Amino acid sequence: MLTVHVALSRSNINSSFLANAQNTTIPVNVGVILNFDTLNGKMGFSCIDMALSDFYASNPYYKTRLVINSRDSKSDVVRAAAAALDLIRNVEVQAIIGPQNSMQANFVIDLGEKAQVPIVSFSATSPSLTSLRSPYFFQVAQNDTSQVKVISAIVQAFGWREAVPIYVDNEFGEGIIPFLVDALQNVDVCVPYRSPIPPLASDDEIGEELYKLMTMQTRVFIVHMSTNLSSRLFNKAKEIGMMSEGYVWITTNVITNSLSLIERSVLNSMQGVLGVKTYLPETKELENFTARWKRKFQADNLAILNNELTVIGLWAYDAASALARAVEKVGTANFYFEKTNASSNLTELEAIGVSQNGPKLREALLGIKFKGLAGDFNLVNGQSQSSTFNIINVNGNGERGVAFWTPKNGLTRNKLNSRNSSTYSTSMKNLGPIIWPGDSIVVPKGWEIPTNGKKLKIGVPMKDGFTEFVKVTYDPSNNRAQVTGYCIEVFNAVMETLPYAVSYEFIPFANSSGGSAGSYDDMVYQVYLGNFDAVVGDTTIIANRSNFVDFTLPYTESGVSLVVPIKDSGNKNAWVFLKPLSWDLWMTSGCFFIFIGFIVWVLEHRINDDFRGPPSHQIGTSLWYSFSTMVFAQRETVVSNLARFVVVIWIFVVLILTQSYTASLTSLLTVQQLQPTVTDINQLIKNGEYVGYKEGSFVLGILQEMKFDKTKLKAYDSAEECDELLSKGGANGGIDAAIFEIPYMKLFLGQYCKYTMVESIFKTDGFGFVFPIGSPLVSDVSRAVLNVTEGEKMKEIENAWLEKQNNCTNSNNQVSSASLSLASFWGLFLIAGVASLLALTISMSMFLYKERQQILIHFHSEGSIWRRIHNTLRIFDRKDLNSHTFRKRALQDGSGINSVHVTGASEASPNSNYLQSPSSYSTQGEPPFACRGASETPPREYGDPSPNSEASQLALAIELMSCPNLEGTITLEIAHENC
Repeated sequence: MLTVHVALSRSNINSSFLANAQNTTIPVNVGVILNFDTLNGKMGFSCIDMALSDFYASNPYYKTRLVINSRDSKSDVVRAAAAALDLIRNVEVQAIIGPQNSMQANFVIDLGEKAQVPIVSFSATSPSLTSLRSPYFFQVAQNDTSQVKVISAIVQAFGWREAVPIYVDNEFGEGIIPFLVDALQNVDVCVPYRSPIPPLASDDEIGEELYKLMTMQTRVFIVHMSTNLSSRLFNKAKEIGMMSEGYVWITTNVITNSLSLIERSVLNSMQGVLGVKTYLPETKELENFTARWKRKFQADNLAILNNELTVIGLWAYDAASALARAVEKVGTANFYFEKTNASSNLTELEAIGVSQNGPKLREALLGIKFKGLAGDFNLVNGQSQSSTFNIINVNGNGERGVAFWTPKNGLTRNKLNSRNSSTYSTSMKNLGPIIWPGDSIVVPKGWEIPTNGKKLKIGVPMKDGFTEFVKVTYDPSNNRAQVTGYCIEVFNAVMETLPYAVSYEFIPFANSSGGSAGSYDDMVYQVYLGNFDAVVGDTTIIANRSNFVDFTLPYTESGVSLVVPIKDSGNKNAWVFLKPLSWDLWMTSGCFFIFIGFIVWVLEHRINDDFRGPPSHQIGTSLWYSFSTMVFAQRETVVSNLARFVVVIWIFVVLILTQSYTASLTSLLTVQQLQPTVTDINQLIKNGEYVGYKEGSFVLGILQEMKFDKTKLKAYDSAEECDELLSKGGANGGIDAAIFEIPYMKLFLGQYCKYTMVESIFKTDGFGFVFPIGSPLVSDVSRAVLNVTEGEKMKEIENAWLEKQNNCTNSNNQVSSASLSLASFWGLFLIAGVASLLALTISMSMFLYKERQQILIHFHSEGSIWRRIHNTLRIFDRKDLNSHTFRKRALQDGSGINSVHVTGASEASPNSNYLQSPSSYSTQGEPPFACRGASETPPREYGDPSPNSEASQLALAIELMSCPNLEGTITLEIAHENC
């Protein structure tokens, strides 16, 4: 009777309103299908009524007036479909507002499309409705898919790796799940389980599902269901202890938007819940409407005390306002239905007509845009475009705002209109303070060890040797295992670093007799089988094992190396003096000594008598000068600045080279030289020598892959046994080399100084902790490993377990070369070579410039090219008498002569007026120039003394007197300053 009274009440209101309207207005029938037995149904209807009253009061000149024809679906899908059929067929409504939920809307949408009647929903949010792609369905409410990115941003901000959705098991609940799972997977969040709750589930059924969730590791739950069902869910979760510290609950906006309507007892069960809520702009119009609505709703519904307005009522208000605008925009014509041809065989569905105004009304709705109470109203493809959300935290008797979320900026604590950055953020820093379930302010880690009362079972290896890493002893009083060692200490330190406590116990991987139950691969496989929750020990991270388990980051150095004995290879032989320099450095040094000698000869030959004479003498002098720089004993003096420049640089090079040689030779003769007996693992394979490996290690597989003979491989259990085998040698029943992982190798070499590592033969990732695939502990423990290994705690552990065994702190077991190579000196040789070539270039340029006339004459004369080059070299071979060295000597030899005049005649020298100064030809066995025929007389060299000079004439006269067949008379007129 109450529902009928409400419907009649609305009809009276509309009749009174129409009676007061202008006589020219045209009534337009509109249907409303709601659940009047629910609070949201009553709220929606009152908001629709107020929207039409407000709209026509502010627009009295409009020609159309919507007439509301309401139907109560009583929360039943069939009743909603029947109501829609009645409204379309009998009332011929032009549009229908509703129905209230997604299940009812499915069939109603099909009816609307068949009759071309727009269906405007303000509360059906399932994404499955839009998949129907009906052009006559308009979803004013936010689609559920618009909030999945908000939820994934929250999960990503706190770093949770797993989440479980809890949803109502119907079309409404299932519609969001595919979109939610995709959004979570996009941020690397796994969904290990989905928890559907039947719509009519009893409290016991809800409790049974929650108990199942308690046995799982995941503690992040996303709830998507109606308010009534969610209230029962949270009450049950509170009852069984799932609203305590460590749990995370996130609700979608279908719950959070109606949070103000939830009873206080339910709110007490929801303390600490995070919720996604539709953002509503705070405006003066919204504030005034909320006050008016409360008064009107309280007056119409005296039995309802909780009369808080939610966004559903605002969407209903905006939907009615938009429909009134669209109807007025279409006009007053064609408000009728075209009937189907009458036939007794037609069903009621087949007999419904088609609205002639439907297509125009649909286009008008798509074009309606205005600022509504719930925000900007704009339908694109029939859907609302509002996508801004609040993130709230249930606390006390209400909610607290934590952050905003927008598609552009992501999470932000600032007001939306003050956000300047356009960067999308999912940082936890952009969230306000949150009170989590259990009144905790500590961010939950998102998972827990299953609440079955058991500790983590940590498997550890049983071993006889290398107990510094893991050592298992049994207490005789209670026969309980006590586990110690380097790996155990590191694991304990890592677990203490975690921000939460994890209970665990160590279980040796042993058989009934107390020995090892298998290899390391067998022990790791127990984690895959579920017999161990983890494995801690000297377990190497390798690819094959990672197919069955997950490893944390390594906490030791990585790699597999070859260890061999070392011997003293002190250089006691007679040729040890060659060892300090490598062969390439010896060759380069020798070549540079010869090169520098040649450069100095070229620069000094024309101006320095020390570098002249017979060829053998010149070669010997040049080489002697160059090599004597090693001991700085050169006797010859260089007179040109270019030669001095070259010699200075070369002496600097020789100084460094000799000092380095001396130091290296001293080291070779005085320091013990330790060399490995084997330098290459391939040498072991080729010679068929024996190789040792640690018992139970994966190294055996590596050696077999490298084609080692199985009969040549021997296992050892401890460092002592390995030392014994290496000491014997392969020829005496031992081994010639041992294969070690780096951590074992460092420990072994620290105890025994007579061995060395010569080669890294395989790359591994070091020791790591083993967990089942997908375990949430892996990421947290890996981060904790980094914190421990980078801190002082790791050094303390290493000093306590590994460094105390190091007996070779002052020895160097690494093999290095004792010879100096060219790579260390090539820069010096480069400088000396460049300087020498530069000096040579300058000298040759000066020579060519001085003797350019003589050289050009020879090159223009007849003869082969080699003859011309030979003549040029002859010019170069002459003394440069114009140089300061020879000019100084000439002045010293003829210091009392002022003038010399030579007269006479000779058949051999008709051109007696052209005289040549003495040259170096006399030193080569050739007759003086004055004794040659006229045809052999060369022109005067550039730079020679003038033919008429006193010095030249005196020298020529001396030459003429030595000629054997000279005919004629020589007259010398000598004027002396003292005569």
